Amino acid sequence: MTWDESGLRHFLTQQLTWKPSEFDDSLELAFIEVPLDYAHPSGERIELALSRIRALDQRRRRGALLSLNGGPGGDGGLGRLLPTRLAGTAPHEVYDLIGFDPRGTGASTRVEGEASPTTVPFDSRPPDSVFAAISADMWERDQGCVRAGGNLRRHTTTANSARDMNVIRILLGEARISFVGWAYGTLLGALYGAMFGAHLDRSVLDSSVHPDWDWREQFASQALAVRENVDLWAEWVGQRDRFFGLGDGAARVLESVEEAAAALASIGEGASLRTAFDGVVGTLSAARGRWQELGALIGELGKATGAGDAERARELLAGQSRWRPGTAAGGLRDAVLEAVTCETEWPADLEIYYRDMRDFRDRFPYGFGVMRAQPWVAAFGTCTPVERRPAIIRGDYPTGLVVQADGDPLDHCPGAVAMAERLGHPLILVTDSGAHEIYRLGGNAQVDALVDAYLVDGELPPKRVELPGEARPSIPADSSLS
Repeated sequence: MTWDESGLRHFLTQQLTWKPSEFDDSLELAFIEVPLDYAHPSGERIELALSRIRALDQRRRRGALLSLNGGPGGDGGLGRLLPTRLAGTAPHEVYDLIGFDPRGTGASTRVEGEASPTTVPFDSRPPDSVFAAISADMWERDQGCVRAGGNLRRHTTTANSARDMNVIRILLGEARISFVGWAYGTLLGALYGAMFGAHLDRSVLDSSVHPDWDWREQFASQALAVRENVDLWAEWVGQRDRFFGLGDGAARVLESVEEAAAALASIGEGASLRTAFDGVVGTLSAARGRWQELGALIGELGKATGAGDAERARELLAGQSRWRPGTAAGGLRDAVLEAVTCETEWPADLEIYYRDMRDFRDRFPYGFGVMRAQPWVAAFGTCTPVERRPAIIRGDYPTGLVVQADGDPLDHCPGAVAMAERLGHPLILVTDSGAHEIYRLGGNAQVDALVDAYLVDGELPPKRVELPGEARPSIPADSSLS
């Protein structure tokens, strides 16, 4: 699909009207129109919601800095609030900070789905006997998207969001725009550079999507990333058996973890306690500073299960690991995630998913790994996007930065390595870290300083920079004790 400015004259000449925000005094808000379908711009129009915080030093102002996190599709991101997270920083001195809710999300024209009830209780290790019912539940979820999503569903793609970004740039009066993207925002920023490279200035891609993976591969990689964190934690705990009492060596520690999981399944109502436990192991193993907490938790759970005290086990697990809350059946819910993930291919054969679910259930029980393998709405073929996602290539724009933690459980590190290589950008790698979304959102001052220097002064670090992440707990290994 080509970019034809002559057919977009209405959209490219509209006036931006900024108004004070009712929910944050630091923000100005505006709405613009963009075409639902860029191939037919005279057709239906949708709205995009924007936000702005002006540069603090207008004499040094070097342009606009657009930002996006969350995803896929911007799902769960900060959207118009994101500029507030950059306010008062060095880039704020010289950039207008621009936020937006991508098409389908937030205060922009939303793509929605009807909420549908699930018939299968959430289980991190579901038996084969419920696989068909899980598929049936996902089919109902998909049908809710069909009924409520309308035509916007198939037009909610990363490429269309990149085109929307270009409309935003033009209406801001900028020849080039700078961009910071976290998570899904890395894909959008990289694709904008591929499609509109002549109009991209400085760019930072933090917690990167892999440039070549489809969405199914991206989801599946999360299970492996979580498992790598768990294995590192088990190795560390296994070197400190005198402190934790969970076994000498990683293998014995993992046996203790599995013993706790089995005990929780035996005293709980169904699989709920074991499922919560699997989630906790995945979550806390990513946070190096909480490794001691995870080891102690397993010890306390052993006491509770040994006494058959399900209530105590429930108290210990409460609030440790959460899945997003559901929506009551019959209501409407955000469905941009379901829409944008249809832009890449998914198998239609459910047996492929069942095969992978068995594998993931066995190898990746922690952090809800099996969910990354189960059927998704895109498997049913009811949403045919207007285009498949274009390839990520390096466009004609300045060298940017890629930032990544090596243990990111949501965007697996190989994706960032591949993105940096593909685009020729330096890689800032935070080592021994399970952080996700680092720059200005993760509290890493060294990363913040390097990225600030790039965005403000154009200073590029060496091709690969490794920085330490959050320290592990200062518990001596058994080998260091007399």
